[in-house]
This record gives sequence, structure tokens and C-alpha cells, in this order.
Amino acid sequence: MKQYLSTVLKEIKVLQNVDEILKKGKDILESSIEFLACSKFGGMQLVYNNYFDTYEKVMMNKYGKGEHKGIRWVTSIIDKDSANLVRLFLNIGVQIRHVKNMPPIDFAVSDKEMMATIEKMGGGEMAQSLLVSNEPAYINHFAFIFEELWKNGIDANERMKDIETGVDLADIEVIPSSARAQVVYLDIVKSASEEILWIFPTTNAFVRQDKIGAIPLAVQAARERNVKVKILAPANSVVQQKIRHIKEYCTSDMIDVRYIEQMSETKATILVVDRKDSMIMELKDDSKSTFAEAIGLSTYYNSKAGVLSYVSIFENLWKQSELYDQLKEAHEQLKTHDKMQKEFINIAAHELRTPIQPILSLSEVVLNNTKDREQAELLEIINRNGKRLRRLTEDILDVTKIESQSLNLNKEQFNLNDVITSAIDDMMANKVLLKTENNNNRAIKLLYTPQEVFVNADKGRISQVILNLLDNAVKFTVDSGGTIAIILEKKEEEFNNNAQHVIISIKDTGKGIDAGIFPRLFTKFTTKSEKGTGLGLFICKGIIEAHGGKMWAKSNPNGKGATFSFSLPLSKL
Repeated sequence: MKQYLSTVLKEIKVLQNVDEILKKGKDILESSIEFLACSKFGGMQLVYNNYFDTYEKVMMNKYGKGEHKGIRWVTSIIDKDSANLVRLFLNIGVQIRHVKNMPPIDFAVSDKEMMATIEKMGGGEMAQSLLVSNEPAYINHFAFIFEELWKNGIDANERMKDIETGVDLADIEVIPSSARAQVVYLDIVKSASEEILWIFPTTNAFVRQDKIGAIPLAVQAARERNVKVKILAPANSVVQQKIRHIKEYCTSDMIDVRYIEQMSETKATILVVDRKDSMIMELKDDSKSTFAEAIGLSTYYNSKAGVLSYVSIFENLWKQSELYDQLKEAHEQLKTHDKMQKEFINIAAHELRTPIQPILSLSEVVLNNTKDREQAELLEIINRNGKRLRRLTEDILDVTKIESQSLNLNKEQFNLNDVITSAIDDMMANKVLLKTENNNNRAIKLLYTPQEVFVNADKGRISQVILNLLDNAVKFTVDSGGTIAIILEKKEEEFNNNAQHVIISIKDTGKGIDAGIFPRLFTKFTTKSEKGTGLGLFICKGIIEAHGGKMWAKSNPNGKGATFSFSLPLSKL
């Protein structure tokens, strides 16, 4: 506008008499076929105070009869007073649009003449000078400027609705230029008098804005004006080091920082100052080191509704980060407690081993040498309970190893058939299984067809699993008698590149699995039996999974008994 004005001034006439100015304004309007006006509130007030009736006549007589193209006006509607004035002009048919950034001069253009003033008119006061020209080039210049303003303006009715509902769209500015955004951004930080709220989506965003001076300005505001600064930023060594450095110059109650996860989807830096001004800067390319290269569109708000929305976002994230910190601290405490508990159990279990072994050894020696039947029975009780205690100690140690993922496997290639037959022999040696039926209704029949199946696994651990499953099958079958079958099947896993594996199933016709414990069958301390600790299946599952296999169970379709199965990868011979 100033460029245009410097050229136009050479060819225009300047009116300085008030009567001439008023008369000229009326004459240009009355003689026009189209009239375009651009003025702030003061210019519109001046027209209303002095020749509003002329506008009414043009709109009612000439425009109403189709002899005039109408009157269009761009102005800035900033409050209810300006809205009320605009409504009076709208009521007579004038078209009006709201423009936030008005040009530095007020002007009007008809199809024949243009007039302009650079004076600031307040309260409807008359301009002291008016620039007038009928030169077509100048008329076209100002008409072009008007059309650009009109094109980007907001319909006056919409703007007035926003003012009535408290939405202040005049205080929203979209800034495409990163250079302009940086200036506005730093000015907002400088203006802080009470509070600065910041959300940095990435570590790089924090670093870049520290480089342009935004963070130092906040520190200065905190130290010199007691401004409270709250920052949400990703937890990163660079950010944390910078924050520690900042806090050397400010007390903790002046600058408070909480850490959040780096945002992968929403990438925008949010700044809110004094709960009155806010700025949102989109990240165009977070990999860039400079502010100008990294920032895309920026949006400035100082409307109450807009600013408070971002305050709400900040406060919600702040509370979440506080809760997250509390949960994290509690989790760390639980981890420490869990570690101490496991260490204690591990030490206790190892210490229990020391007295158990001599108790077992010496009780067996005395048992073998005694001829007193009563003493032999007592020694058998000691020996039996010593073995149970040893088993419990070994189970506790195994649970600790499985939970800490420190279960060591001594893998070797062996024939699975040897381990199964050995387990059966152990059960037979303890008079738990009977191979043939007899007159005892509680006899158990064992079914197994030997097969040559080679696996690469920890032989001792696999034997432990099979013995445990057999022991459980016997435990729930012995009361009523029945059958226990061991079944081997070779299969290919479609989900694992068709790798071959073997499935070992132990099927019994006993009581079956209690429905109440089925969902947690393989968890610790799950048992319906009066004997045992409920650790066996948990340990078995941990051993099999450590081998890359799986373990599962199901009730038999006929309602009698259950089947426990596990898989192991086959060796490639």
C-alpha cells in the first residue's frame, strides 16, 4: 500500500476542507455504478454520523432498480460495538466482509474515482485531509487491492455470530513462513508475565528451539519476572542434560519438567503463554537441524476458546506424565522387591539342600542296618519326608530360574524312547504302576508302544517333565484304577517353515481336570490335590518352552480323564 501511495500521490488532489471532504464522499457515492470501501471502525462510524442516508438512498433507489451494482465494504469487526454498527449497514443491503489485517490506509473506490486517507479516525471524527483521483490507473490499483482483501475476508454475519458465541476468529493467524513464525514465536515467549507451558514432540524440536533462543528467553523470564515454566519433552540424555544445566540457574519451583514418550503421530510444538496466547508449529522435517528448515505451517491463537483448549491438552498430558512417573517408580520398587524375594528364595533353597542330603543318606544307612521293625517304619517316614523336602527345594530353585530366565539347558542328542522307558521303570520300581490287571480294582494299566525318536534337548530336564506328568496321571487315576497311555506323534509345524517336531501325550482315565482351575492350570500354586505345591506343571511348561516347544492340556472327549501334551523339535540326523 505504501508503494502504491508513493506513486499515486504524484497524480492526486488533496482536500483539507471538512465540508469539501464530506461533499466529495457523497458525490463519489451518488455518481457511482459500483462502490467499494475499505476502512476500519472509525471510518465506518464517520460515514454513519455524516451521510448514512446517502447509502440508504443508493441502495433503495439505484440498487433496488438495478441501476447500481451495489456497495461492498471490508472492515475489521473486533467487538460487539463494531458488530452493531456493521449490522446497520447490512440491514440496508451493503455487503460486508471481515478482514483481520487491515491495510494502513482507509480508501474507497467507485467506477469513476478513488479517495483515501492515512489518518487514524477514532469515534467517527472527520479526516483532516482526503486524497482524491479520477486517474484510471490509480482507480484500478485500489480496486485490485480491494478485491484481494474481499477474496480473503470472512462474511460479516459469520464473524458476528462468532463474537456473540465468544469465538474470536480474528485472533487466529496461519503463518506459512518459518521466518515470520520464528519472530512471532520469540515475541510470545518474551511477553510472558506469569506462565509458560510447552510441549515438545521430539528431542530435535527441543534442541532447535533452544538454538534460536526460545529456551534461554524462558529462563530469563523465570529468573527476572518469576514466570512459572512447565515443559513436557521426550526423555533423552540430551534434553535431560540441558534441563540439568537450566536448573543450575533457576529453582525447581520456577522451571518444572516432566518427560513423555516421543510422539510418532502428532508432531507439533505447542506453546501457551499466560493462558492468553498460544502457538502451534507443525514439524515439516524433524531431521533438519535449523528451525527454518524443520518448521511447516504455524498457527497463532489468542482467542480464549482456542488457548484454553491447548491448556487442557497440556494439563491432561501433565497429569498423565505424573501418573506414569508414579507407576514407573512403583514398578521399579516392585522389581527391586521381587529381585530381593527371588534372591532370598534362591539362597534359602540352596541352604536347605545342605542338611537334606545327610538326613536322607544317614536315614537310609540306618534303615538298611536296623532290625527293629518299629524303628524301620519311623526311619521310612523320615526318609520319605526328606525326599519330599528335597523335591520341594528343587522345585523352588527351578521356579526361580524359570522366572529369571536363567534356566540352563545341557542339550544333547538322545533317543526319546530311552527316557520314556526309564521313567516307566522308575514308576514301577516305586510300585506306582502295575503292567497287568489283577483282582485289585485300583490297578493301573500302562499303554505304550516304543518308537525311535531322536531329539536334541536336555535329557535330565525332559525326564523331569515326563516323570512329573506320569506322577500326576497316577495321582488322579489310582483311586479308581484305569489306564494311562503314552503316545508319540511326529508332525510338521506349518507356521515354522514346516519344521518337524514330536508331540508327547500322556492320557489317563482318571478324575480329569477341575473346571475351576483349568484357565490357570500352568500357573504357580494351582492344585486341587491335598498333596503337592502346584509348582510341577508351571516348571514343566517353563522347561518345554525353554526348548522351543509348547505344552497344553485338555479333558478327554468321553468325559473320563485328561490328556497332557508337549511338543519338542526333532533332531536332524
